[in-house]
Amino acid sequence: MSEYRVLVVEDSPTMRQLIVFALKRIRNLKIEEAGDGVGGLKKLSAQKFDLVVTDINMLIMDGLKLVSLIRNDPQCKDVPVVVITTEGATEDRDRALALGANEYITKPIQTARILEVAKKMLGV
Repeated sequence: MSEYRVLVVEDSPTMRQLIVFALKRIRNLKIEEAGDGVGGLKKLSAQKFDLVVTDINMLIMDGLKLVSLIRNDPQCKDVPVVVITTEGATEDRDRALALGANEYITKPIQTARILEVAKKMLGV
């Protein structure tokens, strides 16, 4: 069975822990973490990931900017991106999806929802 690599980009350590905790229920998953979009980009340029999970509202670089940079990078443009955010407004969702996010989850997050989406994106 192959190993999957997931990058979690979230500025709140508590939120990041929750997401990582949920994802750890998937077997053969290697999880990397970044505290903002810039850190996320550095990790993306250094290694290949099978899935990126990002928040929208972060300092330095927000998740929407990160999504658009991922989609414009030939090396990682095909990596599925899941946006997890407190922004529940339809226009935020539409914007994230228009920029190339594959899925949009609103907080408060549910472990079952994260697992369902991650498994779907990874094809497990």
